[in-house]
Amino acid sequence: MTTYTTAWKSPSNIALVKYWGKKPEGIQIPSNSSISFTLKNCATTTQLRLVEQADLEITVLLEGNREPGFVPKIEQFLHRISGVFPFVLNGKYTVDTSNSFPHSSGIASSASGMSALALCICDIAKEKGLLAEEDFKQTASILARLGSGSASRSIYGPMGQWGEHPDYRGSSDEFAIPYTDIHSVFTDFCDTILLVHRGQKTVSSTVGHGLLKDNPYATARFAQAQENMIAMKSILKSGDLDAFIALVESEALTLHSLMMSSNPYFILMKPNTLKIIEAIWAKREKDAVKWCFTLDAGANVHFLYPQADQAAAKAFIEKELAQYCENGAFIHDEVGMGAERLI
Repeated sequence: MTTYTTAWKSPSNIALVKYWGKKPEGIQIPSNSSISFTLKNCATTTQLRLVEQADLEITVLLEGNREPGFVPKIEQFLHRISGVFPFVLNGKYTVDTSNSFPHSSGIASSASGMSALALCICDIAKEKGLLAEEDFKQTASILARLGSGSASRSIYGPMGQWGEHPDYRGSSDEFAIPYTDIHSVFTDFCDTILLVHRGQKTVSSTVGHGLLKDNPYATARFAQAQENMIAMKSILKSGDLDAFIALVESEALTLHSLMMSSNPYFILMKPNTLKIIEAIWAKREKDAVKWCFTLDAGANVHFLYPQADQAAAKAFIEKELAQYCENGAFIHDEVGMGAERLI
């Protein structure tokens, strides 16, 4: 029996134009295009050990502890990708994974986790002679998408774009592409994640996506997102921070308005989420700073600001925003360059 061992560290990402809603045809096919900053410090590290055998056997370790609750999701993932690599259904897997941030709290843990696992699978496929180096990252993005849509974007830095769009050359619903045509102000942009709620979300992203199919505003939203992708392309190239702030905050609030208008409706924001938003708005009004927020599918707030403002922004966090975080917890992060092989 042949044994394979590999390990990857893959980051989370934070979407600027949001992906929310899937097309009924295909698996994990987005209803609109999206684009994200790839993060640097919020990441999942996964070591995968595969021993070839006739049947499928999976053990998952999360932070060193057995986590049988994750086995069905990984089994589903392996069945989905078996059309690309049939060997994945014949083996004994030990998936040893850890996060540098709270799991299932709206920091895209599925994005970093599934992209790390996809990269490990691609490593094994390459070792078996089934995958060429020039196809490695695109294939990893395809596999990652089959585990979690937004995971497709975590393969690349400083930004990833996913979903077919006529203004983004090479874009596809099947995989993400790296996006690098950006102004220097965005290449090292900072993102401090303010941990309003560190527990598990009341409604998962998977369930939330499913509820959108009956949302009366869905069709208009998909058209809006495609238009916003055109505007974002221009903003990223020019470095127009005022336009960036307006579009990013609008996208964040639109995402959560879709949740509140679903049937059944739900709210993932917490009272302190709104207090942080209002504090950021008040600071911007008072001091004309170029700082803004975005939200993922959860209560936590991503506080975005230029690297040049880091000292002042961190002082503002300590003085004004940390009080609204659970146990005063937050994570300083910044734009990163994507996944990295560890073994």
